[in-house]
Amino acid sequence: MLDNETIAFLGAGSMAESMISGVVTAEKMLGGQVYVTNKSNADRLMNLRTKYGVQALPQSELPFEEIDLFILAMKPKGAKEALASIKDKLKPNQVVLSVLAGITTEFMEQHLNDDQQVIRVMPNTSSMIQESATAVVAGKNATKENVELATELLGCMGQVYIIEEDQMDVFTGLAGSGPAYFYYLMEHMERVGVENGIDEETVRKMVAQTIYGAAKMVLNQNEAPSSLREKVTSPNGTTASGLEALSRFNGGEAISQAVQHAAKRSKEISKELEGAAVKP
Repeated sequence: MLDNETIAFLGAGSMAESMISGVVTAEKMLGGQVYVTNKSNADRLMNLRTKYGVQALPQSELPFEEIDLFILAMKPKGAKEALASIKDKLKPNQVVLSVLAGITTEFMEQHLNDDQQVIRVMPNTSSMIQESATAVVAGKNATKENVELATELLGCMGQVYIIEEDQMDVFTGLAGSGPAYFYYLMEHMERVGVENGIDEETVRKMVAQTIYGAAKMVLNQNEAPSSLREKVTSPNGTTASGLEALSRFNGGEAISQAVQHAAKRSKEISKELEGAAVKP
């Protein structure tokens, strides 16, 4: 349990709730150690207070001196304003952590005090069920202890991976956007099952279990996906025929391009946000 730490969410949307749910459900923190605020939606704050027992209140009422970790959880376009609103109230030993797409550690450092400790993270939507793949990037002033705190906190939502800043865009393409690729694949597999007489609910469960089982095989067998693929591909069998069709219709290239395009867009978003921040 994170016995002595207190955290404050600046923003009360779905990602903030996923993280709050994770730490409270895992009993890593008590509700009283967690603060949450937003710009104006008092009903949303009351809902989170009732649901998780957290301390929900306007930002002006936050006990800044008691908070160890501030988490930026608003929309990315609001990051500059949020950083400005807390800059003069922060102490060097307090950490600012961002879960916002496109907000780099450098961006945060530019809009905070010179010695401020910052961390950038990228969860994915599976954080809602504590199965996220989450990346962590440490800012130049962040300490080992800061990263350990963030890792323990984020571990309530799934698995955590520490990477470098220049790897974050491709991580976004792989894991941040990755769930959508699998949902897209599932849509098409489900459609074929329905067209061939299996009811929608049953085929949805079949497809989901198939992908879940394949993912567990990769995680548990310590083998490369290519090796596992070869083991289930008999010469001239059904799997071989399906894989041949994937190859003929450039399925592998389509997947590679999806990751690369998402990574490229992640980089573009960062540049757009940085450009907007320097405008007068």
